[in-house]
Amino acid sequence: MIGRGTVSKALLVAASSLALTTPAQADTLKEALVEAYLTNPTLQGARANQRAIDENVPIQKAAGRPNVNGTATYTEFVKQSTTSFTSPDRRASARVDLGVPIYSGGAVKYGVRAAETRVEAGQADLRGTESALFSQVVSAYMDVLLQQAIVGLSLNNVDVLSVNLEATSDRFEIGDLTRTDVAQSQSRRATAESDLQSARANLISARETYIQLVGDTPDNLQPPPPLPGLPNTAAQAVEVALDNNPDLIAARERAIAAGYDIEVAGSGRLPTISVFSGGDYNNFLGTLGGGLAQGQTSAQAGLTASIPIFNGGRVAAQQRQAQARASSALEGEIAAERGVIAQVRASYSSWRAANQIIESTQTAVAAAELGLEGVRAENTVGNRTVLDILDAERELLSTRVQLVTARRNAYVAGFTLLAAMGRAEARDLGLGDDVPLYDADTNYERVEGSWWDWDRDPEPAAKSTRTVDSPAQGGEIPEDGESDADNGVY
Repeated sequence: MIGRGTVSKALLVAASSLALTTPAQADTLKEALVEAYLTNPTLQGARANQRAIDENVPIQKAAGRPNVNGTATYTEFVKQSTTSFTSPDRRASARVDLGVPIYSGGAVKYGVRAAETRVEAGQADLRGTESALFSQVVSAYMDVLLQQAIVGLSLNNVDVLSVNLEATSDRFEIGDLTRTDVAQSQSRRATAESDLQSARANLISARETYIQLVGDTPDNLQPPPPLPGLPNTAAQAVEVALDNNPDLIAARERAIAAGYDIEVAGSGRLPTISVFSGGDYNNFLGTLGGGLAQGQTSAQAGLTASIPIFNGGRVAAQQRQAQARASSALEGEIAAERGVIAQVRASYSSWRAANQIIESTQTAVAAAELGLEGVRAENTVGNRTVLDILDAERELLSTRVQLVTARRNAYVAGFTLLAAMGRAEARDLGLGDDVPLYDADTNYERVEGSWWDWDRDPEPAAKSTRTVDSPAQGGEIPEDGESDADNGVY
């Protein structure tokens, strides 16, 4: 049978897989988050989309700014009038028109306000995308650690059952045990080998998901740091989330913007006033007969007022439509609030439950270890069968898997709770200590006051990294030292 040293080794293998004690070149959770922050295509795409939303502000402002248009015409008169002796053969003309909007019924003013408010909503959406990505990265990171731990436990279980089978076979040879005992040991080892293959497949899947999100392979992952700022009560978490959750902030801003849209639609009933001026130049290119001057110039200036009288109900329909959309946005704000409250409370409950499961499972592991030792001792004096030992070993393996799973679940639930509270973004996690943080206001301030029609950004180019050259992952676990399992990473 198996001695105490082999039992302890099982726990050490699991701990080294899950906790991974400071190897020479290890990846930290912060490094994974930084890599995703810089190279993930979902986040990069969301930033580009926000830059597109920023442009709605100068587009709306342009409707209230002066506009200048020029036209040039060259005309050949292919048939002259038979009654005119001064008809020209050709003419070149040019015209310049300047228009300055004075009053637009509020369409420009409220259109700009709506666009500015939607910029704020978009920035909140960008925060939400960042937070959601980080939650996925944390989950993928912890899944790799978890699956490595399970592979370590499964691998050790195969070793333990192999030695157990060998010992059982030896005792069968001397007539101390029956063929049934050998068959039971063979069955358990075969099942353990199947479980090991499944665990390795799950580890490969976890590693590939990590590469998809982070853009790099998960080499020698270190234990994650403690999570900062976790609340003491669910009520405290909800209070923070109502002020900081980016999805809720975005919904509020969209409801405000929809209110401005009502005013834009209603402006169609009001007059518009603009100042205009223009100049013309005509030159008949020496073909105007009668000794007349070949060049002519003229200029005009004035005031234009357009007063809507009847539009067939179009304006009223547009305003009712905007009101209905505003009502929908208000309901959407309440729906977002409900969703945030439910998510926060559920995440808090999951986090607390996972921590309690850790405590109870630690007790279960200790009891299962003691129980296995007792069963082995009783077996030596004939009070326990080989099947009893196999059952005790399986129970110990199960409780160890439950423990590492609970530790993973507690960390992921805690981070999910922080994300729901609006406190799981780059600024909250200290990523700015390593890389410059993306500031959405920088682009907005650059473009919102732009007047020049010939401004142009560089040609679009992808900033995220591809993973086509990353190696296919395997199901082996690193062998970078051992640590006591009780020093778990959570």
